Amino acid sequence: MTHAIRITQHGGPEVLQWAGVQVADPAPGELRVRHTAVGLNFIDVYHRSGLYPLKLPSGLGTEAAGVVEAVGAGVDEFKPGDRVAYAGGPLGACAEARCLPAEAAIRLPRDIGDRDAAALMLKGLTSHYLLRRTFPVKRGDVLLVHAAAGGVGSVLVPWAKHLGATVIGTAGSADKRALARQLGCDHVLPYLGGAFAAEVRRLTAGRGVDVVYDSVGKDTFLESLECLRPLGTMVSFGNSSGKPPAIVPNVLAEKGSLFLTRPTLFHYTARREDLLSAAKALFHVMRAGVVKARIGQTFALKDAANAHADLEARKTTGSTVLLP
Repeated sequence: MTHAIRITQHGGPEVLQWAGVQVADPAPGELRVRHTAVGLNFIDVYHRSGLYPLKLPSGLGTEAAGVVEAVGAGVDEFKPGDRVAYAGGPLGACAEARCLPAEAAIRLPRDIGDRDAAALMLKGLTSHYLLRRTFPVKRGDVLLVHAAAGGVGSVLVPWAKHLGATVIGTAGSADKRALARQLGCDHVLPYLGGAFAAEVRRLTAGRGVDVVYDSVGKDTFLESLECLRPLGTMVSFGNSSGKPPAIVPNVLAEKGSLFLTRPTLFHYTARREDLLSAAKALFHVMRAGVVKARIGQTFALKDAANAHADLEARKTTGSTVLLP
């Protein structure tokens, strides 16, 4: 019998259950995929905890790589034996096998490994839309990247440097600040305890940064607004410390007619052509050595609770991969 991670209630890592499940034949437009590697991301914690409420019972996981076992009627882009990966779509990646819409899958090139794909699809596609579409970064731009040594940060920082940006990164520990420097940050600051805005202003000669990429949320959001130049862009794309506080729109005017956005990968890849274009760009920078998987740790899929606990405790670096 196939096994999967399931939850019947929201809560801590202890609610994750390793359960036997039946995987049906793929419906029209679907693939059945046998997973070889599953990516772990903070959105999995949000789903498990109830920050992003789910209809229960539910599976978890949005990112994986594997091999196509069967295709449903009307699917002509894939065939059994094809290696594929995906990020997004219906929850359920934390499983030994599953069915999913064929339009969510991306064919893996021969030179992209399964573990690397599982580690990078969500983080890489997220970095792509953040850097190329939400705020199109160009040479000379100055960025503030929170959690620069984390999952998305470890992809976004070297990619931003490749584009010619100056990157100021933050990280919560000395070890992670050292890693952020290795990733290419020009300057690295602690964000715990606050007071990073004054240092950002000093580093930019009072000007401020062009864009802030903030996956931390509550602990960094308001101070990040103080780091932006007039007409700068605040990109809030995560909540690892909790939801950002509500603000009155006039605050954006007072601080320099700032732009504020809360983007999601789903909207940026809703069209098949956008998904394929983003994946092509990601594979290109992977081949060039600009972006690397940087798998910091692996866990057996059945031990996903331990992986969740370490992720929430900020004990992980880079990407975490779960192995079926």
